[in-house]
Amino acid sequence: MPRITSCLLFAVALSLPLVPLAGQDRNQLCTEIQRHAMTVGQWASYRWTSGSLTGGTMRMAVVGRETHEGATFYWMEVMIADSKRGPEGRMIMQSLVSGLGPSAKGVRAVVMKQGDQPAMRMPEQMVQMMNSSKGADVSAEIVRQCQEMEIVGSEDVTVPAGHFHATHMRQPRSGMDVWLRTGSSFAMVKATMKDQGTLELTGQGTDAKSSITETPREMTGFPGAPPPH
Repeated sequence: MPRITSCLLFAVALSLPLVPLAGQDRNQLCTEIQRHAMTVGQWASYRWTSGSLTGGTMRMAVVGRETHEGATFYWMEVMIADSKRGPEGRMIMQSLVSGLGPSAKGVRAVVMKQGDQPAMRMPEQMVQMMNSSKGADVSAEIVRQCQEMEIVGSEDVTVPAGHFHATHMRQPRSGMDVWLRTGSSFAMVKATMKDQGTLELTGQGTDAKSSITETPREMTGFPGAPPPH
């Protein structure tokens, strides 16, 4: 999961609804991503059609909202399932974030669940350390990657969810290509990642619920974590 998180986080940002791209340049697109307001219930599902995760699936969704110190935060969920590994190949990661860009307040909380294991909440001190580490600020990393994107042009793309006219963009540093369409709850139609293969849209909607239904346990064994009971 950590190995593919960087590219997937950027894919999450690009999957959020965008205004029409006609006449937009890269800076306009990046500004749109930063200013985008999340909506609880949005989801999109994808399947890997090539690469080491062929047959695996990913679901991205906004599954909740909380208010802290006068600011609104959203629970962003990424669920990845590798069918070749059975139940243990299912990983859910939920991050409580305020948004993207310079005005974002970083990650406030993280909950993870793998397979049939209990859901675990990351200790607050560990979340703070993650926010202060170079490259760990999700919002800043997304903005930085966006500024490196190139707009290749408009193309017709066919994926399991249908046939779409999309805008092709490329990230030279990571070797990732993405195809985006406008006017939908999620914009990303397809992505190819240098080391992880091709990801294609299979469905989307507005009725997402959290994939974690249990009360998360506090994670132990890390700095700042409570001692095990």
